[in-house]
Parts: sequence; structure tokens; C-alpha cells
Amino acid sequence: MNKTKFVVRVAMCVALLIAGQLALSSVSGIEIVTVMLLSFCWCYGVRHGIAIATTFSLLRCFIFGFQINVIVLYLMYYNLFAIFFGWLGARLTGKNALLKTVIATASAVIFTVLFTLLDDVITPLMFAFSENAAKVYFYQSLAAVIPQTICTAVTVSLLFHPLTKVIKKINY
Repeated sequence: MNKTKFVVRVAMCVALLIAGQLALSSVSGIEIVTVMLLSFCWCYGVRHGIAIATTFSLLRCFIFGFQINVIVLYLMYYNLFAIFFGWLGARLTGKNALLKTVIATASAVIFTVLFTLLDDVITPLMFAFSENAAKVYFYQSLAAVIPQTICTAVTVSLLFHPLTKVIKKINY
């Protein structure tokens, strides 16, 4: 693939991710980034996924602010996410669409919980929370992880197959 096509593809995917995150940023627990990034990584592979995840993690700061704990969290989480789903997409080519959707949905739900748990470690460490403050932070994060997990299960189960189909058809 030529370099220009790679850069354009990454830029288009990042623009869509930022637009999706911005559009739903005022609604707690509801997000579209997971299913979109999952679909991009699944269709384009690990190399594209890492480029998209890293670029998204850094560029979104211009809209949502430069918070060091969020930057570290996003860079760690989304790159692991990209590696896993890029790898998984390459392994499950030619499999039944329902099977792929079930595996993608279950994996995305696990990753959503992992995101919150990773934040529950990174933020208290970076801001030197006391042990009690870290516990409070953990318990408060449960209020966000429950609707996020439900949202992930619904959006991935409903949108994963149509999105990957469109992405493969467009193949810009």
C-alpha cells in the first residue's frame, strides 16, 4: 500500500472517531468509539489500528484537553485494543458473520471493563491518591462502567457487522 493511501485512511478513521466521540460526549456512558475503532482495526489490521489509535489518542486532546492521565490511559488502552482486534480480525477471516459478531462483542465488553480498571490504576498512581481516595475513585468508576459495558454490548452487536461490511466495500 502506498504511503499516501495509508495516511489518508488513518486520517479519515481518526476524523470519524473524533466526530463520534464529540457528538456523544455530553451523554455519560454512551459512546461509539469502541465499535468504530474495533471495525477499523478488524478490517485494516494491526499496523493501521496502531496508527489510528495513537493519532486519535493524541489529537482528541485538542478538543477535550490535555490531561496527562487520560493521554497515558488512551495511549496504553487503545494501542492494546488495536493490536488485539487487528490480530483477531486477521484470524477470523472467512468465518460465519454471527460467530465473528459474538466474538467481537464479547471481546469488546471485556476491553470496556479493562479500560475502567486501567484508569482505576493509572489515575490514582499519577496523582498520588491516598489508599482511601483510590478506593473511592474505584467505586465511583463502577457507576460509569455499567452503562458503558451495556452500550458496548448493544453497539457492537448491532453495528459491527454492517460497519465492517461498509468499510470493506469502500476500501479507500
